[in-house]
Amino acid sequence: MAVREWLERFRDEVVTVEAPVSRDLEVTRHLLAHPDEPVHFRDLDGYEAVGGLWSTRDRIARAMNLPRENLVDAVGDAQRYPEDFRVVDRADFFANESTDFDLRDSPVPKFYPKDAGRYISAGVWVAEWEGKRNLSFHRILILEAKRGVGRIVPRHLRAMHRQALEAGQELKVAVCIGLDPWLLIGGGTSVEYGVDETRIASALKRRTLGQPVECVKLKNGLTVPADAEYVLEGRLTAETHDEGPFVDAVLTYDRVRKEPVIEFERVYHRDNPVFHMILGGSNEHYNFMGMPREPVIRDGVAKVVPHVAGVRLTEGGCAWLHAVVAIRKHTDGDGKNAIMAAFASHTSLKHVTIVDEDINVWDDREVEWAVATRFQADRGLVVLHGVRGSSIDPSAGETTAKMGIDATTPLNAKPEMFRKATL
Repeated sequence: MAVREWLERFRDEVVTVEAPVSRDLEVTRHLLAHPDEPVHFRDLDGYEAVGGLWSTRDRIARAMNLPRENLVDAVGDAQRYPEDFRVVDRADFFANESTDFDLRDSPVPKFYPKDAGRYISAGVWVAEWEGKRNLSFHRILILEAKRGVGRIVPRHLRAMHRQALEAGQELKVAVCIGLDPWLLIGGGTSVEYGVDETRIASALKRRTLGQPVECVKLKNGLTVPADAEYVLEGRLTAETHDEGPFVDAVLTYDRVRKEPVIEFERVYHRDNPVFHMILGGSNEHYNFMGMPREPVIRDGVAKVVPHVAGVRLTEGGCAWLHAVVAIRKHTDGDGKNAIMAAFASHTSLKHVTIVDEDINVWDDREVEWAVATRFQADRGLVVLHGVRGSSIDPSAGETTAKMGIDATTPLNAKPEMFRKATL
C-alpha cells in the first residue's frame, strides 16, 4: 500500500501538521512530541513526509490483521519458512523517473544539531551479487546532489560490496523508501548469508494477508518492492568518506567512520509521494530493529529449555542491548542455560533477565518484581568478560562484559512463598 493509504487507514491516530516545518531540526521537535503517533507533515520545506507511522506494535499488527500477541510468532514463522515473491510489470513509482535531480533539494531531514548533515533513515537497500540477494537497513548521509555515504554495518551488504570490489566492479544498489511493515521487518532481519530477506517479507505478508510481496525490475537490473514511495538507483563505490556523527538507537552520537560512497544515478517516485523518515532512538526505530531479533532469541533459548513463554527486547535497552525471556523451568540449571543461549542467539545482547512464565515480559514492574523476590546474586548472576558486543554501545571497547540474571523460582522452594496473593 501507499503511505498515503496507511495514513488514511489510521487517520484517527495521525497528527497532521499543516504549517510549514523546516527539515533542519524542527521536524525532530514534532516527532519527539508525539512518540506513539504518526506525524504527517504537509509542508516539510515543500514536501510531504511522515515519521512515527509504525511507532507501535499494535499498529503494525493491525496492518497485518493480527492480534498483537501473535505478531512475533508470525515474524518467526516467516523467518523459518521464507516464500517467493511475485514479479510484476508495473509499480506506481514508475510514474516519475529522473536522472536530473539534486538530493539536497528533497525532504531528507537533519534530526539533531551535531548530526553530520541530512540523513535518509528509513531507506531499505536492495543488492544482488552472484545470485545472492540482500534486503537491509543502512542510513545515508547526503553529501552532494547525487552522492551520499552509507553506514554499511559489517554484515551481508558489506560482504557483497567487498566481493564486487575484489572482482573490479562497483556494487549496484537500490534504496527503497516508504515500504510496508512486512518489508521493513524483512529489512531489519539478520539471517545467514544468501537468504533473501524479501522472501521473509513475502512469507509474512502471505501468512497474514494471503498474498505475496510484489516486486518489479529496475533499469539497472535489480528487483525491488513495487510498493515503495521513492526508489533511488545507484552504485556503491570503492571511495570512502567520513560518515557521522549521527544519533542512533542509544540516543548518543555515533562515532565518525570511513564508509563507502554511493553514487546515485536515477530516482523514481509515486505521484504526490510521502517521504518516510525514522527518528533514531524512537519507538519506530526500536520496532524494526528489535522485533526481528526476538524470534531468533526465542528459538535459540528453545533449543536448551523446553518451553519459552515470551521474549522482549526492552525499550530501556534500546530494543537491542537488554532482553527479558520468560521460561518454564524443568531443572534448576535451566535459567543459566537460557542466559547463555540468549547471548549466543543475539551477539549484541548485553544484559538478559530470565523469569518464570507467570511474569509478563511486557510489564517492567512485573519483571523488576521477579528480580526483587526471586533473584539472589550469589547463585543467579552470570557475568561474562571479554566477549563480542555491539558497536552502538558507547561503553564498550573492542570487547564487552555481559550480565545475565536468573530471576526464576528455585524448584526446591515452597511455591506459595513466591506467588503473588490473589483474591
